[in-house]
Amino acid sequence: MARRRKRIGEILVSWNVVSAQNVEDAAAYARQHGKRIGEALVELELASEDDVIKALATQFELDFVDLDKNVSVPAALGLVPQDIITKHKVLPLKQEGSRMKMIISDPLDLELLDLLRFRLGMEIEVALAPRSKIQRFIDRFLDKVSLDHSMDAMIESIDRDADLHAKEQEDLLAARTGDDDDAPVIRLLNLIIGEAVRMRASDVHVEPMADRVRVRYRVDGVCIIRDNIPKAMQGPVIARLKIMSGIDIAEKRLPQDGRIKMKIGGGQIDFRVSSCPAYHGESVVLRILRPDSVKVGITGLGFEDDDYNRFQKIIRQPNGIFLVTGPTGSGKTTTLYAALQELNRPDRKIITAEDPVEYNFTGMNQVQVREEIGLGFARILRSMLRQAPNIILVGEIRDKEVGEVAVQAALTGHLVFSTLHTNDAPSAITRLIDMGIKPFLVASSIQAIMAQRLIRIICKECKTIDPAPDRFTLRLLGIKDEDLVGQHIYKGTGCNRCGNIGYRGRQGVFEMLEMNNEIRELAFHRAPTSQIRRAARATGMRNILEDGKLKILRGVTTPDEILRVAQVEGVVVEE
Repeated sequence: MARRRKRIGEILVSWNVVSAQNVEDAAAYARQHGKRIGEALVELELASEDDVIKALATQFELDFVDLDKNVSVPAALGLVPQDIITKHKVLPLKQEGSRMKMIISDPLDLELLDLLRFRLGMEIEVALAPRSKIQRFIDRFLDKVSLDHSMDAMIESIDRDADLHAKEQEDLLAARTGDDDDAPVIRLLNLIIGEAVRMRASDVHVEPMADRVRVRYRVDGVCIIRDNIPKAMQGPVIARLKIMSGIDIAEKRLPQDGRIKMKIGGGQIDFRVSSCPAYHGESVVLRILRPDSVKVGITGLGFEDDDYNRFQKIIRQPNGIFLVTGPTGSGKTTTLYAALQELNRPDRKIITAEDPVEYNFTGMNQVQVREEIGLGFARILRSMLRQAPNIILVGEIRDKEVGEVAVQAALTGHLVFSTLHTNDAPSAITRLIDMGIKPFLVASSIQAIMAQRLIRIICKECKTIDPAPDRFTLRLLGIKDEDLVGQHIYKGTGCNRCGNIGYRGRQGVFEMLEMNNEIRELAFHRAPTSQIRRAARATGMRNILEDGKLKILRGVTTPDEILRVAQVEGVVVEE
């Protein structure tokens, strides 16, 4: 007598993933909406997609493949036509003789299995993985394989043409950058840009070197080398990027800026392009502009509970200046945009002066700084005050003139947000006074100053306890043995989800200084930064290292990551 195959609901109940009542509810939902019970369980958030696929694998006695672990699929991707992979969401795992092991998401899709047998001409052995993870894997690795093949093809073409005279070869390569989308250079750059977007990169760096052209992506604030383009391709690659971004192709002596709009993954992506003449040729950087990256919301910035409450109180002040400080790339603009989005209501008028305007927001009046026609921050600010705004954002206080107008705006009843380049919050006060702004104006107009840095977050898929954290690093960060009682230090081991880096995503570490009578008095009397810092610390201000320490003990990031962003800036632990 044939053994009865267990149902998915029974398997999940036996694993204590769901209850019998959950299965009944999902079954009723499935009948009502014409779905399978596994789909119903996921849609009702009673079970995860992983749990359902694992139950399916158990039901049909098939292998389950965790694609977030290190699975060597990329080497096998070339065994199956790309149209099959992308259309049917399948992944080849390995080939043994006339058999191919294939990862799919639905073992009951017999039509797909027949198609695979027919197209590939071999027997198919099935393994299971969630459809969403298969799609994510395809997005991540298919472009990589295509990019590698494209690079190999170009190198071969260069080798074949090696006996040509240098000028003839240059003309040949330049001709290949025409309008034909199948031209090697166009195909290569489309693949590079598409892969960078899917890897969540913020920048693509194309850097000529003595013997090659290096391509790097900046992911979560850290540059990683992607590939090296042959030196013979330098001219056509740079020329193509300049054509795409509307930059003068003939000008090679001066820096230039441009923009690219491309459709990638079903959406329009903007790129800000900068070319700069360097020793070995023009270096080109593409900044990838994602509106979603600055729409994280205040809760996604990474505040501890007390700093979150203080931040919410500060941005709701009726007037005054709120400054965010930190080096370039520390997330200052993202923080200010999060505050503006929280305050963006029909009953408030918000005007911004930015250089440049990278992201457009509904409900805000955004003004682009154009120094070449005399439209600087100070002139825009003066014009703003005649527009009767409630809230003003000044991209950066760069000099005395801008600072004085911002102060006057704050003193006449406006809430002013701006940024400043200082290493910590207390030094922003002395920086403004050094610019030439009168101390009593600084003391009376500023409501709060916040310094910040961005740290990488440990990847949730490969997060694990670090059994032997470096004791010297912990000592530098002020983490003592008593701090680790009942606590663990975590790290990421690296997986396909995070690109084997161990980190995925970023959030901020902060130093929040709220002005009070004592600090205003110190500012009025031009007190040194060290004295202002002591007064701020006495009122409960945490410095960046201490905020980072809390995030280490909560398992958000690693000691090395806090040391990378804080120690380099000269921030030290005060006993």
